[in-house]
Amino acid sequence: MKSPHEDKIRKPPFETADLRENLKEFLDSPFHDPVTKEMRAVGNFKWGVYAFYDYDGEPIYVGQTNEMLRVRIRRHLTNQRTDAVVMSVLDPFEVLEIEVWPLPQFQQTDRKDKLAKSLLDTLENAVAAKALLDSHFKAILNEKDPPLASQQIEIPPSLRKRIVSDRVYELRSHPDFRAARRALIVSRLA
Repeated sequence: MKSPHEDKIRKPPFETADLRENLKEFLDSPFHDPVTKEMRAVGNFKWGVYAFYDYDGEPIYVGQTNEMLRVRIRRHLTNQRTDAVVMSVLDPFEVLEIEVWPLPQFQQTDRKDKLAKSLLDTLENAVAAKALLDSHFKAILNEKDPPLASQQIEIPPSLRKRIVSDRVYELRSHPDFRAARRALIVSRLA
């Protein structure tokens, strides 16, 4: 017999469940760790840079983390605890694909390490510059400019995958839906 409280518990909308499932699959995707020579779940890398792409393949956000890719990306896409989402710069409904550039050489490095932080900043700058070059609009929606690069860097290998199912893609990619979402976001910004 169900308690009255159980009747009030609701399942999340199918789009939310779909995002959670596909995001977990992405973050659990194997990625070669050149330091340990083993495969590791890409979301378990502590240091790295990430980019979000919209339904047109446009880069819409570039960020970095030294707390773990899994934690930072989930925070952006599943709740309101990031400046980009709170400020309505990033609409999680517009994210079709994610690309990540892990920095496995810093896996055991403390977050305060200046060399690691400098390389992370430089990588974010390089990825943001590449995203701008690749963008049809020559813009990304970050709430601030990427950090200045302190050195030259070759962009390391990445992993890029789609994070929505065909069913959600069919719903969200329709021009009417996207125009309505954008109008909502613009009204929040105003």
